[in-house]
Amino acid sequence: MRRERALTILSFLAIHFVWGSTYLAIRYAIETIPPLMTAGLRHVIGGSALFLWCWSRGYRPTLRQWRASAVLGFLFFLLGHGTLHWAELIVPSGVAALLIATEPVWVAALSAVTSDRLRLNASGVAGLIIGIASVALLVGRPAAAFDTRLTIASLAVVFSGIAWSIGIIYSRTAPLHPMPMMSAAMSLLCGGVLLIGTSVVTGHTFHIADVSAVSALALTYLVVFGALTFAAYTWLLTKWPPVLVATHAYTNPLIAVLLGAVIAGEHVTLRIVIAAFATIVSILLVRSSTSSRSSSDQSGVSSLVSDDASV
Repeated sequence: MRRERALTILSFLAIHFVWGSTYLAIRYAIETIPPLMTAGLRHVIGGSALFLWCWSRGYRPTLRQWRASAVLGFLFFLLGHGTLHWAELIVPSGVAALLIATEPVWVAALSAVTSDRLRLNASGVAGLIIGIASVALLVGRPAAAFDTRLTIASLAVVFSGIAWSIGIIYSRTAPLHPMPMMSAAMSLLCGGVLLIGTSVVTGHTFHIADVSAVSALALTYLVVFGALTFAAYTWLLTKWPPVLVATHAYTNPLIAVLLGAVIAGEHVTLRIVIAAFATIVSILLVRSSTSSRSSSDQSGVSSLVSDDASV
């Protein structure tokens, strides 16, 4: 019991703080490693470790499951994480985290449009409106301070969240491997290969000698602690209610903003503070409106909705 209690505490700390720190780690990793290559390497390495662990326990995927994982890897990692990593060349890590945090809003909106399993009540609709308003507040700039590159990159992060949300909708009916860890490993591998391939084809390669120590440490952090935290997250879902485990969605962007300000010197303006508050409120309202779904459905959504969570 003592060991399990300690493991529980460490696991909750990991999903709240480690995942909140990944946005800053991405910022440092892509300083000297191309963004798509950074995302591809972390996914291939982390996915390989998970795949070998599952393989050693007798899990064997089918060709049909590989095809579904490739589609998910395309949506989650090439479009989702690839776009996010590229955008962080321009967008502050804290702002990127806040924009990504609106993913539950996009998931709820897409589910309401594409499925009869979800009908939003008044609080859900209010959550959608507030979530969209928070995005507009972060992306929009006063005319005197308009920055085209920053606006385009911010919209790219929003696109990243929408691509991830489409992947969640697809995953509900896709013939993925029934073992969650193996399914995640396969999607990570497929996405990682797509990312590295795209980086090479577009001419964004690198030489190890050009990689700074900071970028190398950041990439190592993303690979090692990302994989360990994913394992902790998966374990928590078997021990605790998904709604409790999903509370990391509220703290991750706040931690990202705080770390970005303290460590990287990113400016925290009143606009960002208001957007952060609005984002948290929108997530609370949307989750409240969808709380009537079954626990298994919530678990599936929760395990996929956290962007850097599965890496």
